[in-house]
Amino acid sequence: MAKVVTKTKEKKKSEKKEKISDKDLKKLAEAESLETEKEPRKEKSIAERKKELLKKVKKISEKIEITKTADLKEKVKIKKRTDMLIPLEDYVKSGIYIGTKVVTPSMRAFVYRRRADGLAILNTDIIDEKIKEGIVYLSKFEPKDIILVCKRQAGWKAAEKFSELTGIRVFTKKYPAGILTNSSLPNFFENELTIVTDSWLDRNSFLDTKRVHKKVLMICDTNNFPKGADEIIIGNNKSSKSLGVIFYLLTRGYCKARKLDKVDKIPDLEWWTEE
Repeated sequence: MAKVVTKTKEKKKSEKKEKISDKDLKKLAEAESLETEKEPRKEKSIAERKKELLKKVKKISEKIEITKTADLKEKVKIKKRTDMLIPLEDYVKSGIYIGTKVVTPSMRAFVYRRRADGLAILNTDIIDEKIKEGIVYLSKFEPKDIILVCKRQAGWKAAEKFSELTGIRVFTKKYPAGILTNSSLPNFFENELTIVTDSWLDRNSFLDTKRVHKKVLMICDTNNFPKGADEIIIGNNKSSKSLGVIFYLLTRGYCKARKLDKVDKIPDLEWWTEE
């Protein structure tokens, strides 16, 4: 009996050590976004991935399934559907399903496994559903009442094209402090919805929007906290290809829903995802 009690105590101590505090989790989550902004996450070639996997396979359990071209043959939990916004292979090529090593509590529901290198993998089927929901939500607002904030350099090209085609105001590089909250500023204006690309980099615009009680549509990677957002889109918000897919689908969906005359002028997906 004494041995059982001792083992139970040891187990509890071990669990306490492994449990990370909320404060530390936030630091790690923010670091993931800041680090990838310094050096955007790049997709490795198939040859490089194969070489790395061959080295790791000797060290990891045989229970971990590794395919030869993991990123090009990514599986989803739910069976492939025929009503996806774009073919599954286009989602896969963009790396939209590749999360970070940090997974916040609210994002766990969208992750179905981790790769051998520790990166979380988002469920592609759910990504598609959340983008559909995001389009419906976005389409409720007029272009003049929306702003898009994207400080991440990897998203500038796609964000600016999104703005050009939809008429939605965009802020890249820098978000002017107080533009939504300080009515004495010459460039002050009121909006109804803010699209936040990454809540860590675009924190000021997110906080300002909530301060004036307006709505937020947030793009969430696995290291983001969606708390405070009124609607979320899930996906890799660090990669130019992934953000290209997201902004392409939002542009196409919004222009169609609002019956804007720019629908025929939207470039094909390849333009949005090319380096």
